[in-house]
Amino acid sequence: MFIKNEIYRNDLDQAIEATPGFIQLYGKSFLITGATGLLASFIIDMFMYANIKYHADITVYALGRSKQRLDTRYASYKSQEIYKNQKPYKNSSRITYVIQDVCDPLKLTQRVDYVLHAAGDGYPAAFHSHPVDTMTPALFGTYHLLEYAKKYEAVRMLYISSGEVYGQNTENQKAFDESDSGYLDILNPRACYPSAKRAAETLCASFRQQYGIDCVIARPGHVYGPNTFGGDNRASTQFINDILQGKNIVLKSDGNQIRSYTYVADNASGLLTVLLHGKTNEAYNIAHQDVRVKISEFAKTAAEIGDRTCVFEHPDETELAQRTPIHFAVLNSEKLQKLGWKGKYCLKDGIGHTLKIRKAVQKDYENI
Repeated sequence: MFIKNEIYRNDLDQAIEATPGFIQLYGKSFLITGATGLLASFIIDMFMYANIKYHADITVYALGRSKQRLDTRYASYKSQEIYKNQKPYKNSSRITYVIQDVCDPLKLTQRVDYVLHAAGDGYPAAFHSHPVDTMTPALFGTYHLLEYAKKYEAVRMLYISSGEVYGQNTENQKAFDESDSGYLDILNPRACYPSAKRAAETLCASFRQQYGIDCVIARPGHVYGPNTFGGDNRASTQFINDILQGKNIVLKSDGNQIRSYTYVADNASGLLTVLLHGKTNEAYNIAHQDVRVKISEFAKTAAEIGDRTCVFEHPDETELAQRTPIHFAVLNSEKLQKLGWKGKYCLKDGIGHTLKIRKAVQKDYENI
């Protein structure tokens, strides 16, 4: 679907170019969970695009619960339309669906080189309505994937955690380093997401200690892009949706919370940089080094690009309950940059690409 859009293809090219040593992934195989989600779907598109354009021979086993959503998301790779300017390569569309819940033991019996665990609902509505279901992909899913990696001797597993593991910075407004750990109210159901992510990271470290599994951890900050899906109610996604629906952007807070925002193409190249070059049993923040802004600034930038305005509305009880207590969520990405990665998309470029791509694919997008 997205692959048919020229701007999106250029983003894929940029992400490939920004990944040091991407060529090392040629001919490799991947099991990728959360295959229709924001992070995983962009990476899968990178791999399929690399197959089409560069004959990379990358094989993907895309794990998701809904065959219909997988078919809708990746149907373009079965079409000749995307090959109209070049001869189709016989191994260009090397994608196989694994239809199951990641919380169940893995059905896949084929060995892969790399496991990427990106499954999980990382948005406030899920934290509020389904806190148990929010925790299980991190707890049970990570366990089953590590068991799979152990049984089939995968080269490495990348666990995609979250910057939310740092909790609240209660003392100062210093960007979080990978060694930091802030306060979490563990009896607040809103802590279901960061608490589960913390536990999953420890599980990865434990499998390394007990079984020698090579696992590396990535902690993305706030990621945005065109390839979200309808249930995502993060503020940045809602702002984009408001504009595309011809509405003004609605802020349900003063918007003074400060975030590290990273466009999905930058985030994807960061994830693959960690996979390729990160040290075993270590964590790496993924955040654009220059995009540290208030939520209100993100909203105003999106409104300006989309020719809309920002308005404030008082939140209802549900919206208040879903609000994060974390005011300052800025990540230090120096450790990742030392691996050769650097963010390429400023806020205006990232939001601009998001709006243009979404407008172009809106009809198909609504079917995801």
